[in-house]
Amino acid sequence: MTAEFAVALPAVLLVLLLAIGAVMLSAQRLSLSSAAAQMARHEARGDAAAAAAVFGGLSMRGGVAVHRSGQGQLHCVTLSATPVGGALSVISVTGRGCAAVSEAGS
Repeated sequence: MTAEFAVALPAVLLVLLLAIGAVMLSAQRLSLSSAAAQMARHEARGDAAAAAAVFGGLSMRGGVAVHRSGQGQLHCVTLSATPVGGALSVISVTGRGCAAVSEAGS
């Protein structure tokens, strides 16, 4: 094994691990954004049971925090989670979805 290979191999492995971590964080953010949008739609029309089912279907090991807010005729849901374990556990991932409040949801 040459010295150049011995120096380059850890750098290549580090870049590979960072790329895999970025893909995992992106997938988690996509899941949170999709679930937040579904929850916002259900809650905006007054269907709290369906929104709770969407929230119950999330399988994040570290747990998911929910924040609800109203902005005029919009009902917004923000979901945030932190990956469990490893260096990625210092990063918080957030997904947000908003929906127009219907007459039934008022």
